[in-house]
Amino acid sequence: MHTGTFISLTLYFVLMLGIGLYAWKKSTEDSEGYLLGGRNLHPAVAALSAGASDMSGWLLLGLPGALYVSGLSEAWIGIGLFVGALVNWMVVAPRLREQTVSYGNALTIPEFLANRFPDAATLLRVISAVIIVVFFTVYTAAGLVGGGKLFVTSFAGVFGNVGMSDYMFGIWLTAGVVLAYTMIGGFLAVSLTDFCQGCIMVVALVLMPVVVLWGGQGNGFGQMETTLTQIDPHFLSLTHGVTLIGWLSAVTWGLGYFGQPHIIVRFMAVRSVKDVAVARNIGMGWMAVSLIGALGVGLAGRAYMQRNGLAIDDPETIFIALAHLLFHPLITGFLLAALLAAIMSTISSQLLVSSSSLTEDFYRLFLRKEASEREIVNVGRVAVLLVSLAAIYLARDPDSGVLQLVSNAWAGFGAAFGPLIFLALTWRGMSGKGAVAGLVTGALVVIAWIGLGWNSSFLGGPGIYEIIPGFLASALAIVVVSKLTSSKEAAAAMA
Repeated sequence: MHTGTFISLTLYFVLMLGIGLYAWKKSTEDSEGYLLGGRNLHPAVAALSAGASDMSGWLLLGLPGALYVSGLSEAWIGIGLFVGALVNWMVVAPRLREQTVSYGNALTIPEFLANRFPDAATLLRVISAVIIVVFFTVYTAAGLVGGGKLFVTSFAGVFGNVGMSDYMFGIWLTAGVVLAYTMIGGFLAVSLTDFCQGCIMVVALVLMPVVVLWGGQGNGFGQMETTLTQIDPHFLSLTHGVTLIGWLSAVTWGLGYFGQPHIIVRFMAVRSVKDVAVARNIGMGWMAVSLIGALGVGLAGRAYMQRNGLAIDDPETIFIALAHLLFHPLITGFLLAALLAAIMSTISSQLLVSSSSLTEDFYRLFLRKEASEREIVNVGRVAVLLVSLAAIYLARDPDSGVLQLVSNAWAGFGAAFGPLIFLALTWRGMSGKGAVAGLVTGALVVIAWIGLGWNSSFLGGPGIYEIIPGFLASALAIVVVSKLTSSKEAAAAMA
């Protein structure tokens, strides 16, 4: 590793740990401080924290890689995510911030659902907490796999004699730094580090395509367009070859936002309902610039590699390849820190949400109802450690198939929690039994759809993304069961 790159990455890790120590002194006296930062997040911190924990390595690896291979038609996923995030900020965010306080000052999503539907409280808390812990453990493992592969790709042989030692070093280093600031500083540390990581990510995503397009031998958009149309006349077409099912499967990724606990928990922590609008504007601006930058990395990167007769084995490493080819080692270290930031911001958020569910929805609910605030904070720290160790175990084999399972987890969360959260916040006629029915139905339909292979091929045609049937089935189950049971619940309450 070049000294400049090492210095940049070292400074990045020191910054993350320093933020953890600051947060430890500011907000870890009680469970509300440790799990939600005292509900006092600045709107800019809430906005970039939500964005950084959402996008993860997909923004710098997956999306540019898809554009690199297939062209602009792959941008529909990004468009769908942008629209979904906007609706999430406009509809879910202000209501969730207000109602989690009014319904018993809930600190977790399962606790909010239990307080909102007291007749099904225990069942909702247990089912939703199990889904959160299991899927987020796997999600965290996927992030650690990304950290391990980054070290194999960029620093093979530096910390050992073979790639696997570098892979495990990358996993342990990524997990160790995330663990340190998450266990020490809790939600505030996670949110503040997310804010810094979001800033690093957006700078990198602006810098990279600008340098590729206009630095060195690059001659801007005109040369890029010429090169890419020589590869394929339709490379820059947004619609060529896109079927209706393919388009729906791409844009409906946005439906998943309503049910992602690690994202919507930021709405619960912003300092006031009035600040939500400010946070929304900042967050959507960040997301727009970041998505455009990611598209630019994929398209400009493909043109650069084609023009210079270069090739890469894995298209998803185009960001890493360009960082090494075009930049001074100090800047390369900064760009690799941006990729680590994308990975670590998501891991820390998932660890904390899993920890909060284990602490509030299992430990306090079943084991120690009278536990002190200090005890709950310490149990939360232990839970972070346990979930991370389980994730490290799952991530130990880069070919273990964890990533394939995680590619469907967005749909699982979106279908199980999405309609449930959306309707719980907006429809007074929803019943507790309807909530349970929607939660279970959404999760089971997604699992069945994947198990039957209908996300790859459906009735002899192209596959349908599993979030579509899962979300619709969950919403239908909530409405039908609520209509059948809400009048009985109301009568029972009046008796």
